[in-house]
Amino acid sequence: MRHFLHETDFAPKEIGDVFALARTYKRQRGRPCSVLAGKTWALIFSKSSTRTRVSFEVGIRELGGNTLFLNRNDIQLGRGETIEDTAKVLSRYVHGLVVRTYDHADVERLAAAGTVPVINALTDFLHPCQIYADAFTLAERWAGKRSNNLIGALKGRKIAFLGDTACNVANSWVIGANLLGMKISLAGPKGFAPSKTLDRMLEVQGLKEGYQFTTDPYEAVRGADVVYTDVWVSMGKEEETRKRVGQLSSYAVTAKLFAAAKPDAFFMHCLPAHPGEEVTQEVLDNPRSIIFDQAENRLHVQKAIITKLVAPKKRSS
Repeated sequence: MRHFLHETDFAPKEIGDVFALARTYKRQRGRPCSVLAGKTWALIFSKSSTRTRVSFEVGIRELGGNTLFLNRNDIQLGRGETIEDTAKVLSRYVHGLVVRTYDHADVERLAAAGTVPVINALTDFLHPCQIYADAFTLAERWAGKRSNNLIGALKGRKIAFLGDTACNVANSWVIGANLLGMKISLAGPKGFAPSKTLDRMLEVQGLKEGYQFTTDPYEAVRGADVVYTDVWVSMGKEEETRKRVGQLSSYAVTAKLFAAAKPDAFFMHCLPAHPGEEVTQEVLDNPRSIIFDQAENRLHVQKAIITKLVAPKKRSS
């Protein structure tokens, strides 16, 4: 049984297949599809969401399947029942699981104990669906409409990630950049450097390019093709709001900082954004801000990921 828990669960060539299929789904949206005909996928969300929930629900239905949404109060996951027992029971009812939760170990335990595909829709450690959609968004822009070499369009490009550089999106972008032949520079306070867990994962996966970490945001964005940021206070860390805002205020993406990147650089944010904190409204509204393209492409890329898991031989047209 194959799962999608980490960016590395697909080899670079397979990521190219996912991107090509996502582009086909995007171009042919509205055409009948039977990849998941007669199948039901459960969405287990311990964390609330807009883009993740809607894109997966719509995507599964567009693939011909049904969805069952389960929040943390609907099931006994990790409370009155073990994660392993939950996985075994749900595997007898549904044909796949999409899980958005806190502890990354929980999705790994669900995948290990169950007998259906599991997709990591976000944990506190990684957000692989977001990074695939982000990379696809950039590949579309750089490769052009006619090129089939979407992955090739990413090679050698530089992304600068600013602010909370130890968050799940930053972790996933470090892994994704290494897989896709990109360079990544992180800028944040000293205490926000990537974790040793991420460093070990890079080492185990043989991703030797790694990343650059600096406390100087202008050094990070110099020569960058993409400037990326995320909220400073993730769900579950609200009590740290005042402290984090004080620590990270020097890393807000302002028009001046954005202008220090390449003249044609794109601005990206996984949303929701907090204008006036991690980014200014001026940057969000910039013509080179592609935040809503990112959001849309979650739908198409996730459909392609699901298809790759359940029908691996299906190719783009």
